[in-house]
Amino acid sequence: MRPNTMKALEKSKPSEGLWMVQAPIPEIAPDEVLIRITRTGICGTDIHIWNWDDWAAHTVPCPMITGHEFAGEIVEIGRDVSGLRLGQRCSGEGHLIGTSSRQIRAGKFHLDPGTRGIGVNEQGAFAQYLKLPAFNVIPLPDDISDDIGAILDPLGNAVHTALSFDLLGEDVLITGAGPIGIMAAAVARHAGARHVVITDINPDRLTLAQHVVPTLRPVNVAAEDLQDVATELGLKEGFDVGLEMSGNQAALDQMIEALVMGGKIAMLGIPPGKSPVDWSRIVFKAITLKGVYGREMFETWYKMIAMLQNGLDVSRVITHHFDADDFASGFAAMKSGHSGKVVLKWT
Repeated sequence: MRPNTMKALEKSKPSEGLWMVQAPIPEIAPDEVLIRITRTGICGTDIHIWNWDDWAAHTVPCPMITGHEFAGEIVEIGRDVSGLRLGQRCSGEGHLIGTSSRQIRAGKFHLDPGTRGIGVNEQGAFAQYLKLPAFNVIPLPDDISDDIGAILDPLGNAVHTALSFDLLGEDVLITGAGPIGIMAAAVARHAGARHVVITDINPDRLTLAQHVVPTLRPVNVAAEDLQDVATELGLKEGFDVGLEMSGNQAALDQMIEALVMGGKIAMLGIPPGKSPVDWSRIVFKAITLKGVYGREMFETWYKMIAMLQNGLDVSRVITHHFDADDFASGFAAMKSGHSGKVVLKWT
């Protein structure tokens, strides 16, 4: 018999921090499943919610069980659900979508303007149990661990960004060596990029990047000139593809200057507020800009699981594990700037 309540990590009040509480186990609808959570990843979004910054205060209602990166197993299935089974290991797409928008009706699920996020707008995965529409469930193959299952959401962001443009034989510049930027570097190498350069000003993150992807070229832009690195690599005209993961305006400006004529930039990083952009440089260099949000549903999931089963290794981007009860240490590690991905263990 399952108990009636569960441990859950909640934004209980509109102030800094999160609190471990006893919450009711969710009751599922006919088209939903109940998932027993085994692992969760801490995301940058969760840090915003912990800090209770302006974005969080205007977006997240209280109380709210946070968290949206997870792995677990199905323990209950709604009566209208087919194709899933009890005990099945899974992760899931945390963007909950509608049925009526033009984008949805065209099959572009990830572009639904009414998207709601678990752990942000709906009760989330930092808990012993999570309810999720069966449509959003991603079964996990036996050769993908729960640890990796818990970081498929951010890996999906990296895959979506990296695969926005053809990478085979291309020279790729990545700005921002956070965990998603590092995973994007791993994807770029796996997809056949020739040179992969990743920039940051945090030496710990750059060291981690080279640990995860030994064949990339890390660049601390506080100590090295990016143009000198391009010359070192024999790039006479510049980089072909840029992946902007930092949300830093100076990094974007540097990327624009470092790209070839007709270069392409996929942007996942979110600048804080409005930023000045020299649009004339973008126009005169004929640069293509693409904004990236979340994952393509469900092509990104298909691609990244296929790559993981075919040699893509991002396991070393996970640097810390903590029991869920020690969540404060996990958040401290993430906020320190010295960690990769942090995983909380619920079982």
